[in-house]
Amino acid sequence: MKRGAFRVAMSSRANKLGTTPPLVYPMNTPISALLDRKGPVVHSIAPTLSVFDAVAEMNRHRIGAILIVDGERLVGIFTERDVLRRVVGVSLDPRRALVADVMTSNVITIAPESTIEETTTIFTEKRCRHLPVVDHGRLLGLISIGDITRWMGDAHRAEAEHLKNYITGGFPS
Repeated sequence: MKRGAFRVAMSSRANKLGTTPPLVYPMNTPISALLDRKGPVVHSIAPTLSVFDAVAEMNRHRIGAILIVDGERLVGIFTERDVLRRVVGVSLDPRRALVADVMTSNVITIAPESTIEETTTIFTEKRCRHLPVVDHGRLLGLISIGDITRWMGDAHRAEAEHLKNYITGGFPS
């Protein structure tokens, strides 16, 4: 079994009963599955907007990060952390400061086939909470650590329900 993955254990008795539970590897799930679940909406702004306007847009959508695009090209990401460190922390006027001057421009991206396990490793090692998903230069979406937490919670609830049904004989014969 791969590190970080888990599966439903199967006894030899389960095999004889014909109710073999399926193997479940939620950490090996591709990020594209989470994007499909989230939907196609990607919040983005131009780098020429003021920090004030960017924060207003983030608040309007109740999001902690917004992608910065110039035409079709991803040029940065602007997060709550950027506001605290690069604006408030150095006493910049958010109405005058441009997003282009305070955004994170060296953006770490992931491919849609990246797994949840690979993505959580990046979140941990790079100390970030949002990763744009890019396929051959095309922006597909944004995955947050919250998206993964919700998905894992749902996967654990589904596994618990599956095991409960298996133990109590709730599977059809």
